[in-house]
Amino acid sequence: MAEVKEIKSMINYRDIKSSYIIKNIFSFLPQKQKLYMVLYNKELQNLLLVKHGDYIAISEKYKIDEKNGKGKEFLKYTTTLVFEGEYAKGRKNGKGKEYYKNGKLLFEGEYLNGRRWNGNGYNINGNMEFTIKDGKGNIKEFSYYGKLEFEGEYSNGVRNGKGKKYFQFFNNIEFEGEYINGVRNGKGKEYYEDGNILFEGEYLNGKKNGEGKEYDRYSNLLFEGEYLNGEKWNGKGYNMHDNSEYNLKDGKGFIKEYYKNGKLKFEGEYLNGVRNGKGKDYYECGLLEFEGEYLNGVRIGKGKEYNLYGKLKFEGDYLNGLRNGKGKEYHFLGNLIFEGEYLNGVRNGEGKEYDNFSNLIFEGEYLNGKRIEKLNKKY
Repeated sequence: MAEVKEIKSMINYRDIKSSYIIKNIFSFLPQKQKLYMVLYNKELQNLLLVKHGDYIAISEKYKIDEKNGKGKEFLKYTTTLVFEGEYAKGRKNGKGKEYYKNGKLLFEGEYLNGRRWNGNGYNINGNMEFTIKDGKGNIKEFSYYGKLEFEGEYSNGVRNGKGKKYFQFFNNIEFEGEYINGVRNGKGKEYYEDGNILFEGEYLNGKKNGEGKEYDRYSNLLFEGEYLNGEKWNGKGYNMHDNSEYNLKDGKGFIKEYYKNGKLKFEGEYLNGVRNGKGKDYYECGLLEFEGEYLNGVRIGKGKEYNLYGKLKFEGDYLNGLRNGKGKEYHFLGNLIFEGEYLNGVRNGEGKEYDNFSNLIFEGEYLNGKRIEKLNKKY
């Protein structure tokens, strides 16, 4: 059951109004991120405030963790109304209206199990854009700010069939292809923000599966072959000069990964389509960032990190991609500044700390990255 907090003691019962609730009670949500039940007088008794995604909902009837009956939703941390209508078991069910941030109508009609089912959709200028009937139609999805996010075929109230998804901050297409039950299935294409192609191929349950090709942002081919569960599985990799760099078979091989600009990002051993074994990471400028071992795509065992000056930054043990075990840290010019134990990426356990000139300034215990005992003080 969700945590519930009663805060009626802060309010003058006789002065309570809905505007007061919206203005003042919402201020708790950014910090608490919890459910708040407000028990005031008969009119507002059992009012429930819920943080949910980018909006906040007010429901007149409630069951903990669920909204039932008539209710309203507001943009997060604001008093801007984005929905008013009926709920059942926490989802939109029945008649309802959605609004843009400027107050104009976005959608009006009926909902079923949280999905738009029957009704009309409008753009931010008030013009009707689509009609949906029994959860089916050629529709457009807009953000509350009026930005077109998707257009394509719907059935059962979700994306089914051909469609186009757009970047949040650009007008270009991010993806175009086929959907089943709201996720990518079948043939499709992904694009960079500038409109150049990133990937073209087949999808299954939202992941790359089957034949496909990847490109850098300058349209140079990086990989062509087969994918399995989103990972490269069989095929050839190329550099930005179209020269073959490696072969991958059954998810195994010595491969190279590249940044979007075609610069080398990683080189090393792959198993099951991900990093496994020895490998090297590179900064986008081309300098070495890390060298060591990987397991299931993350750093493990012995490894070394380097800074952008080409100097050693850290050397030691890793587990689950984080510093774990014994290690040493170095100043950006190369001097030792710490040696000791780490847990989950931060200093934990015995350790020694040095200044930038290699003078010992602390020796003792660390907990969650902080000193907890000083045995040798030399400030």
